[in-house]
Amino acid sequence: MKSIMENTVSEIEEKKSRFIGLLCKVSSREEVQMLLEKCKKDYPKATHYCYAYIIEQEEFCSDDKEPTKTAGFPILNVLKQKELCQVCGVVIRYFGGIKLGTGGLVRAYTKAIQGAVQKAQIVSLEKGYIVHLYFPYEDQNKIDYLLKGKELLLKKFDTDITYGLKVTIEEEKMLNESGIKHEIIASCWITKKE
Repeated sequence: MKSIMENTVSEIEEKKSRFIGLLCKVSSREEVQMLLEKCKKDYPKATHYCYAYIIEQEEFCSDDKEPTKTAGFPILNVLKQKELCQVCGVVIRYFGGIKLGTGGLVRAYTKAIQGAVQKAQIVSLEKGYIVHLYFPYEDQNKIDYLLKGKELLLKKFDTDITYGLKVTIEEEKMLNESGIKHEIIASCWITKKE
């Protein structure tokens, strides 16, 4: 599976209509809703906020009052062609007074989101876990050496030390074999640059 490293924006103009394409990382429907609310706040006078998302195996698209399958569906097609996941594509339209027709709308929405996709840094996604490691203070140097280069999400110093981090499924198996006390907190996606 593939996703994007960071959000991107692209803009085109077709017959005086302005199309702003946004490609954003998302991991839930709630994040999609927050993104749409932000778009409506950031671009308050836009005519349409058409979008599509792919999260896990779930796909959805909305034409937001444009003719059926002229906006959301083309956005979704671009996301699928690029094999993207955990993303939402939004195209914000400011109507310029000239009707584009169904073919013109499909081309404009496709072009707007393609521009955002072209600017994106594509990354591979691998399933993994967020884990907490628990170990005594005397093992800190050994654990720090083993985790060199890993981003720690949590560092807690109590009677023992707790580290929180993302690991691949394979790395979690190695933790089991090593005997390092740990707990799986949640499933997650791990990004790897292409």
